[in-house]
Amino acid sequence: MAKQDQIVIGTDANWWRGAVIYQIYPRSFQDSNGDGIGDLKGITARLDHIASLGADAIWISPFFTSPMKDFGYDVSDYCDVDPMFGTLSDFDALMARARELGLKVMIDLVLSHTSDQHPWFKESRRDRTNPRADWYVWAEPKGDGTPPNNWLAIFGGSSWQWDARREQYYLHNFLTSQPDLNLHHEPVQEALLDVVRFWLQRGVHGFRLDTINFYFADKYLRDNPALPKELRNDSIAPGVNPYNHQLHLFDKNQPENLEFLRKFREVLNPYGAAAVGEVGDAQRGLEIMAEYTSGNDKVQMCYPFEMLQPTRLTADLLHDTFARMNAVAPDAWPCWAYSNHDTVRHITRWELSDAAARTYTVLLMCLRGSLCLYQGEELGLPEADIDFEELRDPYGIEFWPEFKGRDGARTPMTWLADNANGGFSEGNPWLPVKAPHLHRAVSTQDADPASMLNHYRRALALRRAHEVLRFGDLTALVADGDLASFRRVGEEEIFCAFNLGAEQAHVRLPEGSWAAIGGDLGATAAMGGEVTLGAWGFCLMRKE
Repeated sequence: MAKQDQIVIGTDANWWRGAVIYQIYPRSFQDSNGDGIGDLKGITARLDHIASLGADAIWISPFFTSPMKDFGYDVSDYCDVDPMFGTLSDFDALMARARELGLKVMIDLVLSHTSDQHPWFKESRRDRTNPRADWYVWAEPKGDGTPPNNWLAIFGGSSWQWDARREQYYLHNFLTSQPDLNLHHEPVQEALLDVVRFWLQRGVHGFRLDTINFYFADKYLRDNPALPKELRNDSIAPGVNPYNHQLHLFDKNQPENLEFLRKFREVLNPYGAAAVGEVGDAQRGLEIMAEYTSGNDKVQMCYPFEMLQPTRLTADLLHDTFARMNAVAPDAWPCWAYSNHDTVRHITRWELSDAAARTYTVLLMCLRGSLCLYQGEELGLPEADIDFEELRDPYGIEFWPEFKGRDGARTPMTWLADNANGGFSEGNPWLPVKAPHLHRAVSTQDADPASMLNHYRRALALRRAHEVLRFGDLTALVADGDLASFRRVGEEEIFCAFNLGAEQAHVRLPEGSWAAIGGDLGATAAMGGEVTLGAWGFCLMRKE
């Protein structure tokens, strides 16, 4: 199987460029056995929905064996499926069905840390002389017994946890039950690359790399400097989190990562596989993306957080993002997303009306780069309102009520409107299905030409119909008040103008003869070389 898959995958090594990738959070997509938790068989049963949307690939969040303290991002066996999600045979069946539908499959790899239940860590913590003693980041306490430096964990508190067996601290950038691997140690790198090989040989087309810039910590364990209040932002962690009070120079973003990513890419290349890295940095996200995607010898793409921030994407912010990216990484290939499993859904986060949400959808489809859509986004799902008693996310529990955590974006997908659980499960869902989501179910929207679901289908069809939107250059980006305009240039040329506000905006077309496209999406056609866009209006014109 592996050899044949390698040949099939390798026939289109650039499949990822301009692709639309649909993110599946497996716990909440479809439950097939009534236990209230989504699983691999459930995903397989619903792949037709994703294919009908027009996506090119799926990205499945972690389904590996795990104690689920961080719901799969704490891995205890990289090469097996957690029983709650199914079996390796179920994964093989998912792969087979995806191939039938023409969908590529990417899986989420968490290489910076494991669960404290992983056999590697159990052995490493036993004593200071065992074969895996150096597989994790261990450090001596200061003379007064306190942690070795001032590093903070994203989920709260010090990023160091005392272990009585070794009488040392171990590093954890997230939960105390998620110890960081020591990638300065060569055997750790080789073990992780073996994990990559395992899944490539099983047929996967690529990986989403969780926290890609956390793989290495400073080997000298130097303190992070303080970050002045006026330079802080809440793009990575909520404003109430003291993690934002440091400039993270030493606990992540280390130069040694570049060589490891080159080794990683060498493993991918024979399979024609691709990777997208999650760059989590509040100050230097685009610059790090440039480093990790340059030279065609590391990862193919990264997704920064510029469009995942609490602040709505305005014309000025769009212009600033592309200007910064062009300055530091003109050849970088970004992967843009508005929502994912770690952020408040963008319709709620940006307080979007239906008209505004539709315009932002078309804007996303017109951007240079690859795209990620998060399950339920195509239904126009808002953030679910989760009560404290219903919370499962340790991050939300820690910082409640100022930060309510990530559960509101992780509630089950709604397939049926006339079912209390939205057709997700015949059992008791692990997170509640909220009433406002039920009337947005797939069954309600599927046959309604005016629905958000069908708007997404048409928007993806536009991107497929015009290759310049997938592969072309993006030039002449201008921000004028709420108006953002740019050109996509390649074998054809398309002029795009978006009014990202509630007041009218006037647009003059560039010189030349232009024909309107996107009428089925609600695009306003220009007449006589100019057009007036109403609130949240947009114009798409193809050069004749």
